[in-house]
Order: sequence, then C-alpha cells, then structure tokens
Amino acid sequence: MKIAELFYSLQGEGSLVGVPSVFIRSSGCNLRCAWCDTPYTSWQPEGTELDLDRIVDEVKAHPARHVVITGGEPMIQPEMVPLTERLRALGMHITIETAGTVFQPVACDLMSISPKLSNSTPAGNFAEPHDRLRIQPTILAELMARYEYQLKFVVENPADLQEIRALMEMLAAPRERVILMPEGTEPARLAERGLWLAEICKEEGFRFSPRLHIDLWGSRRGV
Repeated sequence: MKIAELFYSLQGEGSLVGVPSVFIRSSGCNLRCAWCDTPYTSWQPEGTELDLDRIVDEVKAHPARHVVITGGEPMIQPEMVPLTERLRALGMHITIETAGTVFQPVACDLMSISPKLSNSTPAGNFAEPHDRLRIQPTILAELMARYEYQLKFVVENPADLQEIRALMEMLAAPRERVILMPEGTEPARLAERGLWLAEICKEEGFRFSPRLHIDLWGSRRGV
C-alpha cells in the first residue's frame, strides 16, 4: 500500500476528537478538492510502498487502542480489506476517513464519511470529473447501513447548509450523526469561521468539530 505518512497523535476531528490514535495515511485520491489540506496525497501523491507487515508493526509500536485509516481516499486502496482485518485481529478500534465514493467490505468500527459539497469543486480540468463523482448516493447509503458512522461536512460559508440539509433528507440521516467542521488550515480562519458555525450548530442541533491538531500544532505533517 502506498503510504504518505504513519504517525501517532490525537484524533483532531469528529466524535472521537482528542483520542490518542495511530494514523495510517494512504496516498492517492479519486477526488481533487479545491481546499484539500493534504495535497501530497491527492494533487501530487507522494509516499512509500509498504507491505502490510510493516504497517501493522508500526501500529503495534504505539500504546493506542484506536487506529485511523485516512488519505487521500483509503477506500481505493486494493489492500484495504486485509489491512482492516489484521487490525481487527489486534483488537484495535478502526476509524476509516472516506468521502463515501467507493465501497469495500472492510472491518470498521466508525465510518467517518465526509461527502464533499460543491465548495470543494476545483477550477480547471478536474472540475467536471470531481463534481460528477463527489456525491454517490448508493454508496453513501450502503456505508451508512453497514457501519457505525458519522457524517462530517466541511463548511466554508453559511450557504453550504442548504446542500447539507438536502443531503440529509436524501439519505434520511439523523441530526445526531451530522458533524460540521469549518474549512481552513490556519488557526485564525478556523476561529473566525468557527464562531458563526458554532451558532448554526446550536440553532439546528448539529455537532461542532474543531480541528484540534491545527489548534495545537499548526498545519503540518505527522500530527
């Protein structure tokens, strides 16, 4: 599997924010988000080919019960199912961070699904394929039916809520499964957007997620 980075940190987003976790960041993505915060896994994928033994040994080297498989888009990786089965055999709690465009029958305790809104569509040649692929209702419904899940939306401006409500209605998603997170990789931007997004969450009953790793360490790799 092509791995961009493998590290031990705190979960920075979603319902498990703050939990010590080993992160397996795969390289390669089928989308090209305009605001992608890991372009080294999508726009210009970097990484090293590691076999499953090496990945699992690295996970075992850390005192964590939680592992997060992220990307890029990890669900496009051909070795995802055997990797998750080996992690399950270790007794790990497995979170998979996915845009929800690809299905594989993985072992997973929390499917962290982040459907990409129109605010993610880039300019240029990637716009049309990205926009066509970013929402896959059948795959989203299957992931939600098979796994414990959270729906995590990256919010750039209040107008994004119209899209989020429409997706919730289409997927029959309860509000308690929906998490809103401000877009940004700079603490000042996250703080500014977080203020109005927190008010939206209070008004509409959504959960708010910070980006704890950026608050603590800034926008850099390995955290």
